[in-house]
Amino acid sequence: MAEDRNILIGVDAGTSVIKAVAFDTAGRQLAMSSMPNRYQEGHDGSAVQPMARTWEDCATALRRLGDKIDGLAGRTIALAVTGQGDGTWLVDEDNQPVADAWIWLDARAAPTVRRLARSPGERSRFEATGTGLNACQQGVQLAHIEENQPELLDRASVALHCKDWIYLKLTGERATDPSEASFTFGNFRTRQYDDSVIEGLGLRSRRYLLPPILDGSSTTHKLSPQAARQTGLIPGTPVSLGYVDMALTGLGSGVHTGELSVAASTIGSTGVHMRAVRPEQVFLNDEGTGYVIALPVPGLVTQVQTNMAASLNVDWLLNVVDDVASALGNTVSRGELVARMEDWLVGTEPGAVLYHPYISAGERGPFVDPDARAGFIGLSSAHRFPDLLRAVVEGLALAARDCYRAMGDMPEEVRLTGGAARSEVLRSIFAAALGVPVRICRREETGAAGAAMMAAVATGVYATMDESIAAWVKPLLGAREDPDPTLIEPYDRLYAAYLDARQALPPVWARLAENRRMRQTGAAVGAIGMVSRGNG
Repeated sequence: MAEDRNILIGVDAGTSVIKAVAFDTAGRQLAMSSMPNRYQEGHDGSAVQPMARTWEDCATALRRLGDKIDGLAGRTIALAVTGQGDGTWLVDEDNQPVADAWIWLDARAAPTVRRLARSPGERSRFEATGTGLNACQQGVQLAHIEENQPELLDRASVALHCKDWIYLKLTGERATDPSEASFTFGNFRTRQYDDSVIEGLGLRSRRYLLPPILDGSSTTHKLSPQAARQTGLIPGTPVSLGYVDMALTGLGSGVHTGELSVAASTIGSTGVHMRAVRPEQVFLNDEGTGYVIALPVPGLVTQVQTNMAASLNVDWLLNVVDDVASALGNTVSRGELVARMEDWLVGTEPGAVLYHPYISAGERGPFVDPDARAGFIGLSSAHRFPDLLRAVVEGLALAARDCYRAMGDMPEEVRLTGGAARSEVLRSIFAAALGVPVRICRREETGAAGAAMMAAVATGVYATMDESIAAWVKPLLGAREDPDPTLIEPYDRLYAAYLDARQALPPVWARLAENRRMRQTGAAVGAIGMVSRGNG
């Protein structure tokens, strides 16, 4: 390694933001540049992202990172990329997009999920991948496209994920990583494609769309001259294809630091709950839900359950306050509301109101139900806004417990990351609701850091991933925060009520969904009638 090369860059192409982050070789974050991501949602359940624009935004973020660090291009040892998981990014033989990418929020494949879930081979598919069926996944989306829009697949030469698309634009190489390959089309024990899984998805004739599997902790490709011009970096800079963002966020936040029975929860827009285990320790639940995602550490995988929404529930409640204030002619900044949250939470009683945090129109962990919706239970005239806020935070903690329950025994410690984890009261609620100590990870950009750590190992900065973890992760873990013993039993009772209600609500959610469909059908018929009369 040249002495003047002392920076590793991690790119994290998330759902809402693309970030380019520079780290020194000891793991200290030096600078970050970001670009807002862009996707469109349709009334048909579609959620699509323009692929060309995604690459342009990534290149812009890297150029702007160069504006913040003198001599970045010449100082860069390697670049690594991770990104949002699932979704379908189709590319033709000329490496051009076939259409806008279907991202993980796309719900159009829900009918295909229901069809595949009834197939006799579904349990064996689940036991191979360790991953439940969901409309967000590329395998299900490809099966749905094959049934409804096969011409798209006819025009495609390869099916990529978000990070794979960016890697293609950076290097000209078509590849995917072991994590997404195995939880979608393969076997988590071998980290390879599994023909029986591909057959079970009805995609045997489309197997040619699956790219080679590449482990970016041992193999890199060179930054192409064209990508160098667009990003401001030097041609030939080593580029590492990271694992999926969930795995690398967990890696960067401490899901694996050598201790036994440790877990990590990210309380961001989505709630991601994971634990690192050996493949033989994986607990495959009866419901057939969750993910098993390989880590870039030999012999380790993560078991994962994800809530569709975590801090989005808090955002929704604060938006309600903001709307009321605006309607009355008052201006309240989001910063002011967030600053008041700790005071509001401290003055409330635990367990006064029950809340299920399914605000993001559906749920995928630890159960899959596109009709699931959020709701409060137990309101009385005595309750006020702070009680609702506490119920929302408790709901997030109980949802995390629900997810860990679906992965077997509770962990002995949970590492918390994400913006919401900065709240001391939230951490205390999570510790008591989970019944285990928690500690925070002080690293800001865990996903980008996880990617950069892979590049560090691939280029010899560190000999192994465990060495990189010892330098980059362990020093940033906060002090252990034990649960309040007086809250453990009340939250045990509250969780029992949470679970009873969650298991009883699906028929109500289904009826409400039918009402929505009938209203939408009526509105569409009314609109047609208005157009007919207007033209008559």
